[in-house]
Amino acid sequence: MRNPPPQAVRLCDYLPPDFLIDTVELDISLHRTETRVLARLRLRRNPEGRADAPLKLDGDGLALQSLKLDGCSLAAADYEAAPDSLVVHAPPAQPFTLEIETLVDPNGNTQLSGLYRSGSAYCTQCEAEGFRRITYFLDRPDVLSVYTTRIEADKGEAPVLLGNGNPVEAGDLPGGRHYAVWRDPFPKPSYLFALVGGDLGRIEGDFTTASGKKVKLAIHVEHGKESRADYAMDALVRSMQWDEQAFGREYDLDVFNVVAVSDFNMGAMENKGLNIFNDKYVLASPQTATDSDYAGIEAVIAHEYFHNWTGNRITCRDWFQLCLKEGLTVFRDQEFSSDQRSRAVKRIGDVRTLRLTQFVEDSGPLAHPVRPDLYREINNFYTATVYEKGAEIIRMLKTLIGDEAFRRGMDLYFERFDGTAATVENFLSCFAESSGRDLSHFAVWYSQAGTPLVRAETSWDPAARSLSLTLTQSTPPTPGQSEKKPLQMPITLALFDDKGEKLALVSDDATPEEKSRGTIELSTQSRTVRFKQLPARPTLSLLRGFSAPIRLEPAPDNADLVRLLAFDDDPFNRWQAAQSLALRSIFARVAALRGEGQTPDDSAFYAALQRLLDANDMDPAFAAQVLSLPSEIDLAREMGENVDPDILFSARSALRQELGGTLKPLLEEIHARFESSGSYSPDASSAGRRSLRNVALDLIAAGDKARGGVLAERQFEAASNMTDRLAALSTLALAGGEPRQRAFAQFYQTYQGDALVIDKWFALQATIPEEATTTLVRELMRHPDFSLANPNRIRALIGAFCSGNPTRFHALDGSGYELLANVVLELDPKNPQVAARLLSALRTWRTLEPKRRALAESALKRVAAGPGLSRDVSDIATRALGI
Repeated sequence: MRNPPPQAVRLCDYLPPDFLIDTVELDISLHRTETRVLARLRLRRNPEGRADAPLKLDGDGLALQSLKLDGCSLAAADYEAAPDSLVVHAPPAQPFTLEIETLVDPNGNTQLSGLYRSGSAYCTQCEAEGFRRITYFLDRPDVLSVYTTRIEADKGEAPVLLGNGNPVEAGDLPGGRHYAVWRDPFPKPSYLFALVGGDLGRIEGDFTTASGKKVKLAIHVEHGKESRADYAMDALVRSMQWDEQAFGREYDLDVFNVVAVSDFNMGAMENKGLNIFNDKYVLASPQTATDSDYAGIEAVIAHEYFHNWTGNRITCRDWFQLCLKEGLTVFRDQEFSSDQRSRAVKRIGDVRTLRLTQFVEDSGPLAHPVRPDLYREINNFYTATVYEKGAEIIRMLKTLIGDEAFRRGMDLYFERFDGTAATVENFLSCFAESSGRDLSHFAVWYSQAGTPLVRAETSWDPAARSLSLTLTQSTPPTPGQSEKKPLQMPITLALFDDKGEKLALVSDDATPEEKSRGTIELSTQSRTVRFKQLPARPTLSLLRGFSAPIRLEPAPDNADLVRLLAFDDDPFNRWQAAQSLALRSIFARVAALRGEGQTPDDSAFYAALQRLLDANDMDPAFAAQVLSLPSEIDLAREMGENVDPDILFSARSALRQELGGTLKPLLEEIHARFESSGSYSPDASSAGRRSLRNVALDLIAAGDKARGGVLAERQFEAASNMTDRLAALSTLALAGGEPRQRAFAQFYQTYQGDALVIDKWFALQATIPEEATTTLVRELMRHPDFSLANPNRIRALIGAFCSGNPTRFHALDGSGYELLANVVLELDPKNPQVAARLLSALRTWRTLEPKRRALAESALKRVAAGPGLSRDVSDIATRALGI
């Protein structure tokens, strides 16, 4: 018998809070198992709430110790206390003070939500609903309060005491204890509350804002790891400078603290003035972190800092508006990274991520709008749809109204809604005002799930020297939304002649603005635009810069794709041309393996790649992206139904082998030419050279296993940085045999005790596409360094296996699904958030071929029927099953 699904929370049922909390004074005495929390809340009835409503506060596993109203203890009949709620039956009509005392157990908090221990430190995670695990509260984002927090602890155990806002007071106490008082002058919701207490090292910095305000910066880490926080500090300073220049946003407190902890369910948290980070997004050195790690640190540091305005100063009214802070802030961190690095390569990387995660989400049973209209467990809606698709909507908005109107709209948003809890409608109203445009049609992007499909049909009239382009859009049904509306979207395009020269857009069917900007707005189901005065049939470059988060079909023919790869001045579409040629080749090979066609002739594709690599102005980072074939997840998404991961793996491997063999001399020359020399630098140019060199090594090994193995062993031994060493190990992992075994043993011996590097060791083994890997993963779960208590380690081993090894996870005997179900059921009582995220690996089960589909469904049903299932896991299981 299945557990009933959690009760739904609906956007249409939103009501303002019945009470407001103007000030919160917290007195928290830290203890490993019995932390005392005294909360003094100044409340008043909300004029917009219900006049006769009782006061109902949220809790989660709490035990009430005492309760006072205006200094007097309440009689037992005046209130009702339960672990998940506290109700005061007849609160005063006038403002009043409620004093609540609770005890919490940080050591026993394995959910890592609320107040818990990470290593030797106390820390908190309150988004989305963790504050109610600390004290009873109106734990919702539209209740904004000014917080003052007194933290007390044993000085030897926790010499560092940090809170939100600015430090106010500190001192020693009898018995070897001490205290610190922090005050945040800016009203905030409870999910932004934070404290940290522990014995931590730190590095310090400073920043002077554009108006001359001096801000003290500090990053706190485990002792001995201070030097590994230098890049994070550099990224923080650059983020502060960029936000002033790009968005006019200055930092507003006297201090800004970052703390890195090893046990964290997410990447980082933007708590006001006290950002708490998963240490993988803070700690880096050339010997322990890859180029992608450095880029990730830069992006996440920026993302959490940018939340100071888009999330903290302006928060979301309710959790349905989560995209208002997350999608907007992802857009801001993407723009920051684009300005700091290569904009073209960054855009390609962001679209890769979107397609690998969000497009997959949009096509399965977990599909939901960017602003969902219901949820059962809010922790499960921190998704690629909210984050990545949310960012794409902001990008489209900017494209549609133009840079100047977008900046005016952002300025208006900051001015008008500072200090409030806003909605998507509030946000869009600012851009409607700044641009003079009606954005009601555009707003459908927020309420409609699914990835739109746009079909592009062209017709060339040689007599009239005109090209007709017809764009037709449709969006497939998604759970709860069978009927779809046409969306408003920008389609950026260009026309090229056969020499690669861009042609003027002459058309009676496009507005002057559309022609000058090269962007056609598609707002109806279908639109036809005819381009005139063309010398010959042009090559059409469509959806340049990926101007809308859509699927575009069909791809141009091979000849046009080769031309676009050669001369399109839009880097994204040059890359897309290579991806389309590769996809076409792989699917032709799939057909050949099934006896339904011939192996394709890809000589023109290979020649185009060779010309790209031979060019004097070749950008190594861009070339590395072009040489990186679509992943198996990309292939499964494009196939859509009856997916057989084994045949996709075989077809892709065959293309890799042929490509590596054909380009072997050039690839070996590139591998030698870009050999690392001198000191390591994580800058974009240096990272791009390493990226191309390591892609070349991968393809050499695909085409010539023996030669690739020799080069990989040599690189592994000589590498002066983690990027090159891990790339060599990845190549050896695929090669197998004694060299692989020796390299993995040496890698472990070298980095044993460095948790973040050992995570890489676990992950790489989990993604080896061999039959024995499932057994290996089970063995690694018994390794002394593996622990179900650490989310990073779980993601490194189990997450990597499920999301990065399709052939083994989707093994025909169902062993991959069984492994996942076992882990989820074991982990769920301890950390339901992480368990639920693991289970989402089965979100595409309906697209599999029948045998795998039945096995995956059986595993999901087994999880759904598990006794005492958490809301988090029950929600994912029931939605995936369509219950």
